[in-house]
Formats: sequence, C-alpha cells, structure tokens
Amino acid sequence: MLKIGVIGCGAIGREHIRRLTNLVPGAVVVACSDYWRKSAEETAGQYGIQNVYDTGEELIAAKDVEAIVITSSDSSHAAYVLESLKHGKYVFCEKPLAQKSSDCEKIIAEEIKHGRRLIQVGFMRRYDRGYAEMKRIIESGELGAPLMIHACHRNVSQTDGFQTEMGITNVAIHELDICRWLLGDEYKNAQVLKVRQSARSTKGYDNPQIVLLETSGGCRIDVEVQVADAYGYDIQCQVVCEQGTIDLPDPSAVVKRANAARSFPILTDWADRFIEAYDIELTEWMQAVGKEKLTGPSSWDGYAACVAADTLNRSRGTNRFLEIEMIGKPDLYQAR
Repeated sequence: MLKIGVIGCGAIGREHIRRLTNLVPGAVVVACSDYWRKSAEETAGQYGIQNVYDTGEELIAAKDVEAIVITSSDSSHAAYVLESLKHGKYVFCEKPLAQKSSDCEKIIAEEIKHGRRLIQVGFMRRYDRGYAEMKRIIESGELGAPLMIHACHRNVSQTDGFQTEMGITNVAIHELDICRWLLGDEYKNAQVLKVRQSARSTKGYDNPQIVLLETSGGCRIDVEVQVADAYGYDIQCQVVCEQGTIDLPDPSAVVKRANAARSFPILTDWADRFIEAYDIELTEWMQAVGKEKLTGPSSWDGYAACVAADTLNRSRGTNRFLEIEMIGKPDLYQAR
C-alpha cells in the first residue's frame, strides 16, 4: 500500500481523497492538512484518516507519508512541490504547477537533481476518453496533418476574488495543455483579446476573452474563455485536419421529448464532466509510482502551460502576438 498525504481539503481535495480511499487500488490516505484546520479535521473524520497536520510542510516531512497529493490554493503549489522534492517524495500536484514560470524552472532544476521524475501535474483531460481518441486519430495520420483547433471553455460561475488574469492561469490553463498535447507541438507565440463583454458579467473581470496561439509547426488555435454566466459547464474542441475534422464528443445524456420539445441536460459542474478522467488519472498515477516510473503530465508540461499563460496575460491590451520564450527542454523530459 502507498501511504499518501493530501494537502488541501477543499472541494477537489475531498474528491481526490474519496477516489484514493474508495476507487484506487493500493492507495491509503494516512494524513491531511489544510490552512483551515477544521476542514482537515472534518475530512479526516469522514474518511478515517489517521493524522491531521497544521501545515503542509509538517505533512511532507512525516515519515509515514510516502507520496504527496497537492490540492491546496494555486499560490501554494510551487512551495509545496519544492518542499516535497527536498524529501525525495513523489508528488501529484493539481494544476497549475506554479503561478510563475520562474518557479516552474526552479522545480525542474530540483527534479533533475534526483535523476528521475517525481512530479505529475493534474491535467486530467489527457485521461478523458474523448480527448484520447482525438489524439489517436491525429497521430494515425488518417485525416492528414492538423491545421487548426477551435475550442471553448464555458463556466457557470467563479468564486469571489476572481480576476481577469485568472481566466487564463486558472481556467484556460486546461486548453493550453490539452491543445499542446493533441498536436505534440510547442507554442511559438500568443495573444489574448478582450471582446464584447457579456452584460451579465458585472464583477470587474473580463468575460469573455479570446485566446490565440500559434505552434512551432504553424498550427493556429483559438479558444473562447467564458469564465462565468454561461448556460452550463461546456467544453468544446474541434481539430481541423487536411482531410477532415475531429470533434470532442459531448457527455452521454438521455434525450427527453416532452411539451413539444426535444431536450437533454447540460452539465453545470466540472467534477461531473470529467469524473471518469479523474478516476483514471489517479489510478494510473498510483500504478506509475508503484513501478517508480511516472508517465503522466510532467513538470515540463506544467512549465510549458505556465509560460504560455504568462505570455498571454502580458499580451493583454497590446493588440499583438508576443513570442513565447522557453528554456531548452532537459533530457529528463524527452520522450523515450
């Protein structure tokens, strides 16, 4: 059994603890912590977790904790990952890996010292069956080379304190990873545009925004980012290839016919939309840790998404594309 400590007992933290406890073979959550101790204590009581720690650092240092799952606030991720690396422990860190690309570079440098991958980033869409099939079709070459991606990310609401930049670093970060993964190509330049704003969005942040990207191979990507006030949680993606298109399927839903209308429900919660992907993601992470060879999204992937996000936010208001400047890719993250 792999003894796991979870830092962060909010919505996604509790969801991951539930998965690790009830669904993932070989996993046992032995410790948890949260900046609000009452939340950690309630979670521990709900799932029979032995130890509650006041700080994430104490949890990481605990001898009975063999691997760390980080689901705390975004601003805390980098410090907890670096602390875990000091102890040589495996880490599953929810997105983003860090809020600054410079912190991602520090993480990469520390991980390289160990000579092996210890970190996986929680880009769960790679484990969604729809996206996986899209990538299979692209790599098969049956539709020729990919030319463009059209995508959208629509949310119902955001918590208080949400800011314009977070539409990229917290929301569109998923598209920044999945589009790069689908195409197998790095980004070359990027621009974010403010478009006509929704009259329903009155909380001070831009909504919607349009993300534009170009890859090194010349593919173009556009992403509509609507962080709040949409009709539901709706994720769309279409890859345009030389000989056809590939569309991400909608989640399965029963069609209802009533009152002279034909309808089906649209999800409103991200946890429901990608519930299976999360299950597969943590199961495969556990199996990879057992084999001491991580295969999921790496620190490099976290860094690439962060650099793209940084560039997009810097481009706001410039009305031009900015070059995405990245460090050289270390051998540790090269495909083998």
